[in-house]
Amino acid sequence: MNTRRETLDERRTEIGSVRSVLPAGGHQRRRMPLAGQHKPVARAREFALTALTDWAWPDAGDVVLLVAELTANAVLHTDGPLELVLDLSPARLRIEVSDSSPALPAPRRPHLPGLPGGHGLYIVQQASDRWGAVPHERGKAVWVEIDTRPVAVRF
Repeated sequence: MNTRRETLDERRTEIGSVRSVLPAGGHQRRRMPLAGQHKPVARAREFALTALTDWAWPDAGDVVLLVAELTANAVLHTDGPLELVLDLSPARLRIEVSDSSPALPAPRRPHLPGLPGGHGLYIVQQASDRWGAVPHERGKAVWVEIDTRPVAVRF
């Protein structure tokens, strides 16, 4: 049995001295239940960082920030987050945080950078390529997408 991590989580192709990292089968999806979790924002950040490390995502900082913002918004503005979903394809990384509130998020207009609060969705808009929310039978899911860039790891 081969237990090397590359064969379990990702496909690597050799191109000279550069290895391109792609999700196995072109697609990876990870889910984490957050309902009732103690410290859901911290747990969501840790979960995202682990997945991004496994997938050899080149810069986890912005993604972890987005995960934290979406999860914190669910904590602050609803009864709490239900689930975090990370979905990676060759074209994009999609982050979804679902909650039980049917109320769709709306950025504070105008954005007032000098005042405390109200910056979460502004950060989401600035750090993602797209974002939105979709209602579902239990509430809604707020999502962001980041277009994938060519990923290369130098040795």
